[in-house]
Amino acid sequence: MAAPAMAAMNSVSLLRGPLSLRALHFIRISNPVPRNPLFRAPFHFRRVSSSVSAISDEEAAARAAAVNADSGAPTIFDKIISKEIPSTIVYEDEAVLAFRDISPQAPVHVLVIPKLRDGLTELGKAEKRHEEILGRLLYAAKIVAEKEGIIDGFRVVVNSGPSACQSVYHLHLHVLGGRQMKWPPG
Repeated sequence: MAAPAMAAMNSVSLLRGPLSLRALHFIRISNPVPRNPLFRAPFHFRRVSSSVSAISDEEAAARAAAVNADSGAPTIFDKIISKEIPSTIVYEDEAVLAFRDISPQAPVHVLVIPKLRDGLTELGKAEKRHEEILGRLLYAAKIVAEKEGIIDGFRVVVNSGPSACQSVYHLHLHVLGGRQMKWPPG
């Protein structure tokens, strides 16, 4: 087996979980075995390895956040609501706050949250009593899309639980737009 392919296998063998096979397939496709024996591993191999590492770091952070999900302790979003932490507010009413994500994944990336958590730490824990606020959050996402000029095409994402890489346990919607969205998303 060629050195680049062997290095890819060693890097990926450290991963745990369902991403291992996808990562190995991606690395193998991105780094074909060179025909010239003097050819060295391409530079983009290192970039792929670091992005795989970033993904596993995100998964680890999500698992760590889930441990204290239902502790009732204030989240970073509670601190943004109380103005302890500054944010760039895009929309606000008596029940909902929308602000720019500090690590945007699209030209427009706004988070929409309920001002009162009320046990709604993730969508998977929604109860009948949360129907009204869930509707208000979606309607606020539409208002944000209008304000941001992306009403013709935007995506609303809700990560629910550690397997979805939810890292803040205060229900929040990601409103993404300003570029062509791809499918499938994950």
